[in-house]
Amino acid sequence: MRALVANRSSASGVSITETPEPQVDPGEALVEVHAVSLNRGEVRRLPTREEGTIPGWDVAGVVLDGPQAGTRVVGLADGGGWAERVAIPTDRIAPLPDGVSFEAASTLPVAGLTAIRALEVGGPLLGRRVLVTGAAGGVGRFAVQLAHRAGAHVTGVVRSLERGEGLKELGADELITELAPEGEPFDLLLESVGGASLAAALTRVGRKGTVVAFGASSPDPTTFDVSSFYNRGGPSLYGLRVFNELEFHGSGARDLAFLVDELAAGRLDPQIGLTGSLWEPDASLQALLDRQVAGKAVLTTG
Repeated sequence: MRALVANRSSASGVSITETPEPQVDPGEALVEVHAVSLNRGEVRRLPTREEGTIPGWDVAGVVLDGPQAGTRVVGLADGGGWAERVAIPTDRIAPLPDGVSFEAASTLPVAGLTAIRALEVGGPLLGRRVLVTGAAGGVGRFAVQLAHRAGAHVTGVVRSLERGEGLKELGADELITELAPEGEPFDLLLESVGGASLAAALTRVGRKGTVVAFGASSPDPTTFDVSSFYNRGGPSLYGLRVFNELEFHGSGARDLAFLVDELAAGRLDPQIGLTGSLWEPDASLQALLDRQVAGKAVLTTG
């Protein structure tokens, strides 16, 4: 089968190669891939991936072999999604109604599940103040929508107001271009930048509030005054990796089904900022690295 495999001699970090069919283990389903969405983290790591491995977490397609054969599904793979077929754990798969496109569904796994799990850490959000860094990205746009739906006052941090276009329509109450170390506290801060941004978050978290760190797009280390953090009245810093969260909570299929239902009902906007072909990936990969994509980048196999 055709797949995009890691290739360090390629300018984009991948090349199209004929590869063996995926091995399907017990508890997995073989899925024919129709659409994938790209995550900046997996694209950034392409230069360091083992040669010949197939990246790709976010997949939408049709089950070929396994439970619910013939069903349209979305799933979170352990890798290998940038191919014609991939094996996905059945506890991280949800069926798709006919009204939900493969392209829209493919945006949900990493970004949508990360947003759900990060917001869950904060507990009930009605009337609470939530801040989302990287609000113009894939996770950020889902987090803004879900936090708004839960009744929170949502502040989005964006690199520029141009990149934040459309976020207020999704539910952001205010947009800022930098999180200052001083100012009104927040009950929950979703932090994906690291460096000075994480340091500022630790000084803006309120009493018994929580900072959820799930990314580090900045290469800079984070330094902060520990006493100014613990003297704020029992705040918490929570490190989140979506695969670990789903394993702990056993919530992959349930969370995906919730996101699919929200998408089907028109209550969730997938925010696709770029579409292209999986077999012509170079421009899309570069656009994501250059932060030229507002929302999600989706590639199809057709």
